[in-house]
Amino acid sequence: MARQDPRKDVVVIGLGWTGAIMSMELAQEGLEVLALERGDDRDTVPDFQYPNIIDELKYGIRYGLMQKPRKSTLTIRHGLDDTALPYRHLGSFLPGDGVGGAGAHWNGQNWRPQEPEYRLRSYVEETFGADIIPEGMTIQDWGVTYEELEPYFDQFEKVAGISGKAGNLNGEIVEGGNPFEAPRSSDYPMPPLPHTYDADLFSKAAKAKGLHPFPRPSANASEAYTNPYGMQLGPCNFCGFCERFGCLNYSKSSPQVCILDALKRKPNFSYKTNSEVLKIEKAEDGKTVTGVTYFDEKANEEVFQPADLVLLCAYSLHNVHLLLLSGIGQPYDPATGEGVVGKNYAYQMTGGTRLYFKDKQFNPFIGTGSNGISIDDYSISQIDFAKEGFIGGSYITAGQTNGRPIQSMPLPPGTPKWGKAWKEAAGEWYGRSMAIGSHGSNMSYRDCYLDLDPTYTDRHGRPLMRMTFNWKENDIRMTQFMKARIEEIAETMNPDMIASGYKKDGSQYDVRPYQSTHNVGGAIMGAERKTSVLNKYLQHWDCHNLFVMGASAYPQNIQYNPTGALGGLAYWSAAAIRKDYLANPRPLV
Repeated sequence: MARQDPRKDVVVIGLGWTGAIMSMELAQEGLEVLALERGDDRDTVPDFQYPNIIDELKYGIRYGLMQKPRKSTLTIRHGLDDTALPYRHLGSFLPGDGVGGAGAHWNGQNWRPQEPEYRLRSYVEETFGADIIPEGMTIQDWGVTYEELEPYFDQFEKVAGISGKAGNLNGEIVEGGNPFEAPRSSDYPMPPLPHTYDADLFSKAAKAKGLHPFPRPSANASEAYTNPYGMQLGPCNFCGFCERFGCLNYSKSSPQVCILDALKRKPNFSYKTNSEVLKIEKAEDGKTVTGVTYFDEKANEEVFQPADLVLLCAYSLHNVHLLLLSGIGQPYDPATGEGVVGKNYAYQMTGGTRLYFKDKQFNPFIGTGSNGISIDDYSISQIDFAKEGFIGGSYITAGQTNGRPIQSMPLPPGTPKWGKAWKEAAGEWYGRSMAIGSHGSNMSYRDCYLDLDPTYTDRHGRPLMRMTFNWKENDIRMTQFMKARIEEIAETMNPDMIASGYKKDGSQYDVRPYQSTHNVGGAIMGAERKTSVLNKYLQHWDCHNLFVMGASAYPQNIQYNPTGALGGLAYWSAAAIRKDYLANPRPLV
């Protein structure tokens, strides 16, 4: 029988970005908040201190900050008739482990979705007609608008300390910013980062073609900054150790740097590590939840933690898995299209072109996670879907993030993988190339979803989650469109060689190479109970005292990195709880 701990007002599952935000917001209301984190405790000191954290082998190759598949994994298959097999070695995506989650090891590329992305299905039908939506594509509106979320994006950007340049300030287009972004109520809290050489070359080439380059918004501090919680960031020193690493310099926005040290000072907040939630417990009537059962690794026992309010703030895949294991909401069935939990899993469509120059040196070791110049001229709001034959869009960027010797040794096509010729090529070409990348949307489809695996179980005896996913023709057409646009720009820069890598007709989803840790969907938000798991406030339709944060709420994937949107949504949901729900607990819609 599980041990029972004293009741808390709020239990938070996961202590990454959204868990930290929700804990802070509700602790400010005077509620007793307990956060449960399945991994280890982590803080800048001692965990990210110099020189330990800049160990490329330990963190970049052996995934020191990532979840271990032996403890937590899923099974993956391409189609409904395939047998799913376990994801035994991290590759395609890298869920974070421990306090801070993926927010500790991310690059810091921080965006707001474009206005049409919140109402994508309505936008497509109104602008181009419903008949252009391919059979089996299940895109949906989010159930909330940009205008509603804008103040909360602004709040997150001020807490996270984002560097950037506004392009649309209260409806006025600002020179040097992104002219295609939605109106902003204020500029970024810090100016943009300085540019590296490759970004300057790309900017000049893009301008020459009549495009609109702007600095990529960054969660890497460009100057000293103190956020609304009193947390301080120092200016980034371009060390080249952002992705896969914690920041040693207090320069990369993370839950540790921006929220947790302030949160830990509150006497009504506490957290437990090495505490994996196994199940969210439902009340007998099924209309509310009563708390969670978790496994205390230190005590080697199960514990029931009662709570009045449960906030599911784990990684997007784990959010869906826990809902399925807890029997909360109707599981999605792709055969009938009925059910909602697990529906509309989507990923990210990326590609890139590398340019080699014999007469240029880029010093790639000078880099930061979100350095770069971007263009949004081929974004969702700027493409004629009917004409081009696909739904979606992409931003395009040049900007180097690192020159680390193991992972960052790009060499011309045809170079041997080892031996004397490889060494000679490394000596000749290291630092003499740059990349232009496409980071694009991925639509949702009837047969791309998440459910419980019928065969494999985890260390607790629970079914693993099963992912059914493959690339679709629509998204491959989108990335091939971007390839053509990028190569047009690249050719004007007169490189000695060009090498491109994009998904093409017949490409199958491959879990081995890293692509992005941008898994979305499965616990999607929307305006109707029948087609979504959550309402517009991220409140579960079935259990009104359960709220689910994170990118699992996205009905399809946006063309941008997901963190800015999930941060804004968390503050939006927290405001609804504070201003409306706590005084009268009930369904908010």
